[in-house]
Amino acid sequence: MLTTNRVVADKKGNVTLPAVLLVDGETITSDAEKLAKVTVTAEVLNDLRGPKIVIQKYKNKTGYKKRQGHRQELTRIKITDIK
Repeated sequence: MLTTNRVVADKKGNVTLPAVLLVDGETITSDAEKLAKVTVTAEVLNDLRGPKIVIQKYKNKTGYKKRQGHRQELTRIKITDIK
């Protein structure tokens, strides 16, 4: 299982990802032309949100205070096939 930034899946819950690096036993392939032929299929398990972070801004002697929060949208996927 992997947790990545939010990805949009099809109706069946599958997503196709591009290959960035291919490791096959002893050989490592990072050539873009060879990797263009490789597709990675993954199944989306669930969508979730990361931990909340708080951003605060403050300026002295002016009364300026600002508070903001952020939670990253994440997707948990399971790799099903590499062709």
